[in-house]
Amino acid sequence: MMLPLATSTWDDKEYQAIQSVVDSGMFSMGKRVAEFEKDFAQYVGSRYCVMVNSGSSANLLAIAAMFYRKENALKPGDEVIVPAVSWSTTYYPLHQYGLKLKFVDIDQNTLNLDLNQLEAAITDKTRAIFSVNLLGNPVDYPKLQALIADKNIVLLEDNCESMGATIEGKQAGTFGLMGTYSAFFSHHISTMEGGMVVTDDEELYHIMLSVRAHGWTRNLPKDNLVCEKSDNPFEESFRFVLPGYNLRPLDMSGALGVEQLKKLPAIVAGRRDNAAYFQEIFAGVEGISIQSEVGASSWFGFALLVHAGKEKRNAIVSALQMKGVDCRPIVAGNFVRNEVVNYFDYEVHGELTVADFITDCGFFIGNHHYDVKEALLAIKNVIVSELAG
Repeated sequence: MMLPLATSTWDDKEYQAIQSVVDSGMFSMGKRVAEFEKDFAQYVGSRYCVMVNSGSSANLLAIAAMFYRKENALKPGDEVIVPAVSWSTTYYPLHQYGLKLKFVDIDQNTLNLDLNQLEAAITDKTRAIFSVNLLGNPVDYPKLQALIADKNIVLLEDNCESMGATIEGKQAGTFGLMGTYSAFFSHHISTMEGGMVVTDDEELYHIMLSVRAHGWTRNLPKDNLVCEKSDNPFEESFRFVLPGYNLRPLDMSGALGVEQLKKLPAIVAGRRDNAAYFQEIFAGVEGISIQSEVGASSWFGFALLVHAGKEKRNAIVSALQMKGVDCRPIVAGNFVRNEVVNYFDYEVHGELTVADFITDCGFFIGNHHYDVKEALLAIKNVIVSELAG
């Protein structure tokens, strides 16, 4: 295949990490997960990290935690602003907890929340913004934070596609009260399945430790901000204090995370090197626009918008697929066009013009930690040929 969507970043270190867990005879969440959580929190610059079994579960856990805070908790019916373009499990936890979603259009250049539209969408009913850093590219958080600085609005980040991205040296996923990450196979690092939530808020951290594992007290420290806990481990072994789930990762995933995290700087550097070439060769292609970088993107993939329309986009995608190039829609496109929103309590702010354009005329291709410049040049030539045809 000329350019697959995803490839492995593992070597013998990862397989040895898996084997070490197998040899231990203890496969469920344990010391390797705890080690990875500590390493990951330190890497991104957060006080706390909670690992779960997927990025989707990370979003679920973060939203759940917001309902059990002692102060300023979310409640059913509260309004949360979201971008119109993201993955499904950005939205599902909001619906599942009875929140009202307000969809806002995206910026055609960055593919992230249109901050002008966002500002206009904010009302006295807005309780939270669940921003999404799309395809490795962070939202302009200094500008976003300035917009809500004098408002009682909580900022949460879905950073599942943008691990390693930064703005002014600060890691994406750490600008909000909580940030979520994914370590799925096709993402920057892979723990098979896996996700993380980071926060500097100790109460939310303790809530997530409980909610992640059945809502019990067993994983809470003696001194915690959820409940009073006795010194009797027998009494605390099956004591439930919050409505929880089983979102625990396997210890294999934690062991993999420890090794993968060591490689993350080189993985991101390789992706950025490819991106510099991608930006260079597509800058002059008439009829095509690409994603504009905010801060330092970690370049999950390469998005392309075809201005000649949907039919031409489809012809380009077909031609690329014939050459062995994996192509995908830009995440889920305009999510409001999916039938599942009929179950949601939601409204749309204004028009979703750009989100519709992205859906009908956009696609993305993969990026990797290794050199793909030759494939990118071949892809450019195919696209130019199709545009001329």
